[in-house]
Amino acid sequence: MNEPPASANRRDFIKTSALATSGAALLPLVSMTESLAAQSPTPKQPQAETLVKTLYDSLSDKQRQAVCFDFDHRLRFEIDNNWHIVRDHRVRSYTKDQQAMIREIFMKIHSEEYADQVMKQVLEDSGRSGFGDCSIALFGKPNTGEFQFVLTGRHTTRRCDGDSVEGTAFGGPIFYGHASQSFYEKPHHPGNVYWFQAKRANEVYQMMDGKQRDQALLQWSRDEQGKKTVALTGKTEGLPGIPMTELSSDQKDEVRNVLNDLLLPFREEDRRESLALIEKSGFDHLHMAFYKGEDVGEDGVWDVFQIEGPNMVWYFRGDPHVHAWVHIKG
Repeated sequence: MNEPPASANRRDFIKTSALATSGAALLPLVSMTESLAAQSPTPKQPQAETLVKTLYDSLSDKQRQAVCFDFDHRLRFEIDNNWHIVRDHRVRSYTKDQQAMIREIFMKIHSEEYADQVMKQVLEDSGRSGFGDCSIALFGKPNTGEFQFVLTGRHTTRRCDGDSVEGTAFGGPIFYGHASQSFYEKPHHPGNVYWFQAKRANEVYQMMDGKQRDQALLQWSRDEQGKKTVALTGKTEGLPGIPMTELSSDQKDEVRNVLNDLLLPFREEDRRESLALIEKSGFDHLHMAFYKGEDVGEDGVWDVFQIEGPNMVWYFRGDPHVHAWVHIKG
């Protein structure tokens, strides 16, 4: 579903990030994974999943008929850049208490350091209706091991599942994006919450020699086609861009640092699971690509990049504004 035709400064953000405070944000992926895995979670009540159950329990029969589905319903597997999972039942139609719970769930599936920026994106992209323009659906039932909350809207598909979907980060594919100030953003993407991620990825490209750049820099990226955009190939070879096996150890470490930074907006448990699944599938199977045909302003800062492996797609496009498609499995 195509939509009709501000810059988060990474350095400032890293300074406020809990990961950076501990010095972990600049560590290689393996060290980060080990560090996060070794930490004992410090529960802050109510957690997102607890709130999801509370929300579920608060629904009237009429509301449940509209937004509750079997766990394997086809809607749980959908994703797009601008859609409403339950089209005629927006967040603004819920009671004030329910709206507050939905908003809090959304905030809690993001990191404390970045949640306000993420909400800024939703408010800017949703127009006058703001967060109330979003839509939710609930799949399965609480305390059964098969239960997922999904929130969608413009530039938004997020999931909260309490690890109901084993071996899948975030409980399935997610989407995030931002069009700050205009649909066609300027080359430096002023005001865009997520532009710092492309700047970080470009730092890897700057480390490459000429031969590596020839492998990494391609002409055109993939089409955006809903869930087909994040379809996993299972391939370890022949993917777009340069394979990690062609990079030096310090270049690989920088790719790992970039992966860490891509995950900074999300809550710790989702970051930890994502990093572990990436390692499980084999870091050296990843390929990294940049796309010169979609260089906004032709300034040599590549607005579109992706990191792909047999069980992973992280596709970031900053042309004409930011869209990011993410799917990570083990």
